Amino acid sequence: MNPLLGKLTKLLGEEYRRLTGVRKQASFLKDELSAMKALLDRMELMDKIDPSAKNWRDHVREMSYDMENCIDDFMHDTEDAYEKKGFIRKMAQRLRRLGRRHQIANRIKELKVLVVEANARRERYKIDEFINSSPSIVVTDPRISVIYREREGIIGIDGSKEELVGLLMDSKKKLKVVSIMGFGGLGKTTLAKQVYDEIGGQFNCKAFVPVSQRPDVKSLLTGLQLKLGMEDSSHAQELQDIIDRLREYLKHKRYLVLVDDLWDEPTWNIISCAFPEHGNGSKVMVTTRLDDIALWACQNDHACIYKMKPLKEQDSRQLFFNRVFGSKNDCPEHFKEISARILRKCGGLPLAIITISSILASQEARSPNEWESIVSSLGAKISTKSTFKEMRGILNLSYIHLPEV
Repeated sequence: MNPLLGKLTKLLGEEYRRLTGVRKQASFLKDELSAMKALLDRMELMDKIDPSAKNWRDHVREMSYDMENCIDDFMHDTEDAYEKKGFIRKMAQRLRRLGRRHQIANRIKELKVLVVEANARRERYKIDEFINSSPSIVVTDPRISVIYREREGIIGIDGSKEELVGLLMDSKKKLKVVSIMGFGGLGKTTLAKQVYDEIGGQFNCKAFVPVSQRPDVKSLLTGLQLKLGMEDSSHAQELQDIIDRLREYLKHKRYLVLVDDLWDEPTWNIISCAFPEHGNGSKVMVTTRLDDIALWACQNDHACIYKMKPLKEQDSRQLFFNRVFGSKNDCPEHFKEISARILRKCGGLPLAIITISSILASQEARSPNEWESIVSSLGAKISTKSTFKEMRGILNLSYIHLPEV
């Protein structure tokens, strides 16, 4: 539905200001469809969908395709007129003369009726009630799970987990923010999630918030409300309203929040406004690849930064052998030398080790020659100074070699 919303937004722009009737209808459609899209997005995260809700979802999708075709026709006419005459005013005159504008305006009115009917069906089927009462899951490509299926029990993480718990869970009642900093692939999220799961029961509420490089902060905070157990507020709200609701909800609670993969200061400046300080012993964990962001989130307190380290050689070997051969003691003699070379290239990065071992474990025929062809595509040694491009190459290689499911 994003392309359709984008086109409706364009119709509301200055270039179409003379077409007041069409713009008014477009404004209505955009507002209503934005609310519907919020529901559709949440339905995508659900494990099971009620038949009535599924029927409504399919109806809205089909309706959006019809709308997009109609808007495309309208925009095509406007572009033709603009190219020939250079002015939207002349284009509008041409459309009036040909009757095309009236025809499309009538069609948009018909689409408006369809939207009203879809909303009526939404109320009749109690779609909002169903969505708000249903648990959700994150839907991913099932092949990707092959890479990560052992990450919960990753080798060598226990010591790091104890250190992080000790750093986070002091006796002070003041809100504490701890940054977990390290290069991509070192296992920041894995470690943070294990700590999050282990200590989560000590808090009134908790939430895991994935951020990424170009986040929609309003959507992040709206999602945070749902994860904390707040009532749905997906209808149009200003960012400040969402922050105020979060602060009010959390001010008398002991909360735990994991902000994963933070990249910039402005995003943190907004997100952190939602975390009130009321002496309840609340905790916030932040994972990031960047030193300055880790320090910024902790208000320049170096003592609140946990720096990830590569796996030790023994732990790297155990993780690799367990995944490929089932046990650290079951590596055949003729694979030991090439295994050692692979581990040197992985540089102690858990993600690299898990990814490459998953590729090798999935191969039906296991010969050193076949391993050599895969190893040769890895390039130079991966390390904590490796670039994002190099790690992305590893992940792309893994995706190519993952089995179909």
